[in-house]
Amino acid sequence: MDVAVIKYNAGNVQSVLYAMERLGANAILTDDWETIKKSDKVIFPGQGEASTAMKYLKERKLDQLIIALDQPFFGICLGLQLLCEHSEEYDTTCLGVFPIRVKKFPPLEKVPHIGWNNLQHLKSPLLEGLNDSAYVYYVHSYYAEVDPRYTIATTHYINDFSALLHRDNYYAMQAHPEKSSEVGETILTNFLNL
Repeated sequence: MDVAVIKYNAGNVQSVLYAMERLGANAILTDDWETIKKSDKVIFPGQGEASTAMKYLKERKLDQLIIALDQPFFGICLGLQLLCEHSEEYDTTCLGVFPIRVKKFPPLEKVPHIGWNNLQHLKSPLLEGLNDSAYVYYVHSYYAEVDPRYTIATTHYINDFSALLHRDNYYAMQAHPEKSSEVGETILTNFLNL
């Protein structure tokens, strides 16, 4: 199985490539349109800042490509946030796959949210084999609001937020599955099996 990992000058890429290798997928880091379009699955990882990442995507017209793909697509961390409509981080207009706003956690002394936290209200084949005792690893200061149309799991930190989102062929996760031990491996395996 060929997996395109989208290159957009964000962090957290190598750990995703290693995770794909462990699971037996042929993953390549790329910003090439044809390679991404021909892949079986697409992963949109990232750690970084929303406006800089969106600038890179727009310069290469990857913003247009991403919203036109029809194969299973998985956004991770910043990848989830950029799939939303708007981020409070530097007042950034994002891709709009999910008509959801990304907000900053208040108050400032409690961010970023770093560490393990559990998933709640799971409802998706992407989460098959997991329950509300499933813990995943987070590192983030911004969160996507809960939307009953698209939120397939929540986590509580200061307030409830969308831990995972799903719309059509687009899936996204705020935590880092590649750093979340067996639970993360289960989610990535389920994604590869979609």
